[in-house]
Amino acid sequence: MIYVVDTSSFRELERYYQDVFPTFWKLFQAEVDAGEIVSVREVWRELEACPETNVITWAKGNIGLFKPPTAAEAAFVGQIFSVPHFAQLISAKAQTTGQPVADPFLIAAAQTCSGSVVTQERLKPNAAKIPNVCEHFGIACTTFEGFLKAKGWSF
Repeated sequence: MIYVVDTSSFRELERYYQDVFPTFWKLFQAEVDAGEIVSVREVWRELEACPETNVITWAKGNIGLFKPPTAAEAAFVGQIFSVPHFAQLISAKAQTTGQPVADPFLIAAAQTCSGSVVTQERLKPNAAKIPNVCEHFGIACTTFEGFLKAKGWSF
């Protein structure tokens, strides 16, 4: 399974200090190198706006995992926004300031590769959150903890 990782889950990695959890980082890097962990360009744009951390430094060294959208992904983003409620994925602030918005691109990337979105967002009734959109379209979605359990990794 390919895991498409959200900004919130990359930020969760900040708890896994590289000098304290070297086994985790070796396993995670191997998954990135194998193309089993990917993300989208808009996540990188969101991460760039964050203060410099060990994860941001690591991401700079792995910039290839942040993919631009394919034509199929762009078309699926259109399908997402054909559901009027899901227009709320783009906040008013992002609309007025031009901030990057990764959510629809993450979902589209997971849909086109039959993968799973990894996000720290939770399913909320009637919300326009990643898990809600994934549920609507039948796309797998998990948290970082769920990813670790699916991989069978424990530290």
